[in-house]
Amino acid sequence: MLLWLTEYLAQFDSGFNVFGYLTLRIILGVLTSLFVSFLFGPYLIRHLTNKQIGQSVRDDGPETHLVKSGTPTMGGLLILISIIFSTLCWADISNRYVLIVLLVTFLFGIIGLIDDYKKVINNDPKGLSAKHKYAAQSIVGLGAAIYLYQSATLPVETQLIIPFVKSFVFDLGLFYIVLTYFVIVGTSNAVNLTDGLDGLAILPTVLVAGALAIFAYTTGHIRFAEYLGIPYIPGVGEVAIFCGAIAGAGLGFLWFNTYPAQVFMGDIGALALGAALGIVAVVVRQELALFIMGGVFVMETVSVILQVASFKLTGKRIFKMAPLHHHYELKGWPEPRVIVRFWIITVILVLIGLASLKIR
Repeated sequence: MLLWLTEYLAQFDSGFNVFGYLTLRIILGVLTSLFVSFLFGPYLIRHLTNKQIGQSVRDDGPETHLVKSGTPTMGGLLILISIIFSTLCWADISNRYVLIVLLVTFLFGIIGLIDDYKKVINNDPKGLSAKHKYAAQSIVGLGAAIYLYQSATLPVETQLIIPFVKSFVFDLGLFYIVLTYFVIVGTSNAVNLTDGLDGLAILPTVLVAGALAIFAYTTGHIRFAEYLGIPYIPGVGEVAIFCGAIAGAGLGFLWFNTYPAQVFMGDIGALALGAALGIVAVVVRQELALFIMGGVFVMETVSVILQVASFKLTGKRIFKMAPLHHHYELKGWPEPRVIVRFWIITVILVLIGLASLKIR
């Protein structure tokens, strides 16, 4: 919206042409979403507290989590509003990549909102059933995958790019739809599983989103793409503004979510953010780089899979509790130690992922 306004005003004052620079709009996207989070965060927390929209703590969880009971949840609404508002302000909303990432994020947020509403407002501890939740995620994920496949105009848009390998790409064909579906739905659920400690999920999300912004910018810039030996996809650079908005909104939310948390994001935030990272990785053709950079999300998900499989097959548990962060809590690690160490791991993995831009 503001982009269109500045383009109009540029007819009268050439100084407004500066807003045509993508780098400036990425920065403005970060600052705008950060400002919205800071501005409305306290109001939202007060509102959720007054309405007694608090978190229910699982009975079989670590005893240290009992004090978290009643902490306001559904704070992901703040993240979602900040991201959408900032992106609409500074990105080219006629760009099909921007539209699809916004739509997928919004729809996954709606799924999370329904789940949170049933849990907190309707006092249904199960929330949206796993069957219905997965069905809704599948519809959105599959719809996005089919749209991207059918609207692709360049071969590279449906090819698998291998990190650290320059000369080999794999033509996916129809398997592109399957891969895209699993990346979107899988990442959404992985972030949701990780969101179990104060700030544990949000900072890795910010870091990965920041790295994906770099991938989006370089992939959409013909000279950088040629220099780095990565695919050039016209128009995908606009998605970097969306990634910047995620980073800004995430940092703003972390201000209130850091230990001890004043508010939790709930499924509305976790499902939406995970889907956002997944769909962005798909459009910039960096699904495998996302797998590397989001290693913490992968570890958390794998720990749950292994725990369930082991218990069903042998009757024994591999971990004291899954997801993985609870295992370390029960081993005696203080919650802040678990959080910060997972953050450090994410920093390392993000740097490895970014290294794939140059080491090819």
